[in-house]
Amino acid sequence: MKNRGLSFKFTLMFVGFTLATLILTSLLSFYSQMHIYKSQKEESLQKVAVYLEKLLVTDGEEFLLFNQYFIEHASEFKIPIDFNWDTVEQDRVRYETLFQQQNPGKVLGQTVSFDELSDELKHIFTQYNFEYYRMLFDEVQDTFGIIYAYYLIPTGEKGHMYWVLDAIREPVEKDGETYMNLCIDVPNSEEGYPLMWEAWYSGKSPRGYHIYNNEYGKTYAYYAPLSVKEKTIGVIGVEVEIENVNHEILIDTLKQMLVTGSILILSMSLLLVIIRVLYIKKLVKLRNFVEEYSYEKKPEITKKLKAEIKNKDEISTLMAKFSDMIYELELYMQNLRKTKKDLQKTRKQAIELNELAYKDALTGIRNKTGYDREVMLIEWEMAEGLQEFGIALIDLNFLKKINETFGDDKGNAAIVLLSEIICRVFEHSPVFRLKDGEFAVVLKDSDLKNITELIIEFQRRLGDFQKNHHLEVWQRVSAAIGFAIYDPNIDAAFENLFKRAEEALHANKKEMKARFQNLTKSAD
Repeated sequence: MKNRGLSFKFTLMFVGFTLATLILTSLLSFYSQMHIYKSQKEESLQKVAVYLEKLLVTDGEEFLLFNQYFIEHASEFKIPIDFNWDTVEQDRVRYETLFQQQNPGKVLGQTVSFDELSDELKHIFTQYNFEYYRMLFDEVQDTFGIIYAYYLIPTGEKGHMYWVLDAIREPVEKDGETYMNLCIDVPNSEEGYPLMWEAWYSGKSPRGYHIYNNEYGKTYAYYAPLSVKEKTIGVIGVEVEIENVNHEILIDTLKQMLVTGSILILSMSLLLVIIRVLYIKKLVKLRNFVEEYSYEKKPEITKKLKAEIKNKDEISTLMAKFSDMIYELELYMQNLRKTKKDLQKTRKQAIELNELAYKDALTGIRNKTGYDREVMLIEWEMAEGLQEFGIALIDLNFLKKINETFGDDKGNAAIVLLSEIICRVFEHSPVFRLKDGEFAVVLKDSDLKNITELIIEFQRRLGDFQKNHHLEVWQRVSAAIGFAIYDPNIDAAFENLFKRAEEALHANKKEMKARFQNLTKSAD
């Protein structure tokens, strides 16, 4: 009974320690993650609102025309509730085709005003723009993980807002068909939505967030005024669901609690077994020997006792057992260190595999996957104000002819040689191989500032190779190059910048082709 009592007390102690540790660490983890996550979400909402504002302001006059006409004629539109990007493209083509038919050779806003357009053309123009802007808001919601993004305009009646670009596609019946309910007049009192109206009246983004608790759930809302030509024309709102935030953090905390608890329970169970085997049983055996000797007074018990303690007194024996425990603990720690070392090795291998995923096997530079990742990072930085960068596109000439004439291995050799030249010239910028003989350079730092000189240096190096008749044909590499520098006034997205660089590349190819034809004629 005494043995059971001692084991039971140890068990209670370990259970209490485990529970206290789990509860304390879980609470600290939960509140720490809650604070960090809320701060990040609040900052993210601000950036999303500013990003939407920039998207709409970029269109400037065209957005103003849409804005005014849509509010005045919202009831006349029949927009399908399930429209998508294909619908937007179809309506864009329909608008441009009809515009050219009715206004051949003219440009909206320059040689023909919006008021001069036919009612049909105004209607198609406004419907196309509504679908386009609404799809942009949907994409922003999906990309940034927010639940609502919308654009509002005061109706003129106190405390009322038109929901122009609504967060929810609300259906309405018209002529027996289901369409979107457009430009809904919603009562949003100034007392109930102070930050929304502060953004409208002040023309500035208010500090802080509004917390909604309605039929759509509990959300954080942030507002930013939309101003075009220094005039506030509406308010942009973005929201994130608080319950989702709490749920995600709670799930993470429970996962951590489960893992930590499993480790603690296994460790404590092992430790209880060790204590029982190495100490409690030894003490019980020692107690039994003493009791047996006390009752029977047999000298043989003394021999058994001495044999058990190996001719040492009780303190020495306990010390020896402590030494055994320390040895067992050392083995345990060695296993932990080995496990840690194995985990570090596995992590290092995972990092190396991750690097290989972004590395081009032929040239050793970064591949198309690495390029896509770089573009994604740049687009995030563009949304935060990055303005100093550019892109250069390079295309190896005659690659197909080299492959067909000399074989793919010679074509690969030409690709590798061109890659080395590009890396030497643009040594301060990341270089990517997109496919075959196509390369991209994201221009940064001194390479961006000295791009003109570097283009000349690049062409000079290629010229030296082409003039060197000691080299094989595939070693005399020739390539076209085109570049573009980011301009926030014309590049609404990275894709715009890429297209300008691509146009410059094609222009260089055309120029090189013309130069080659002239040289051929002169030789004849």
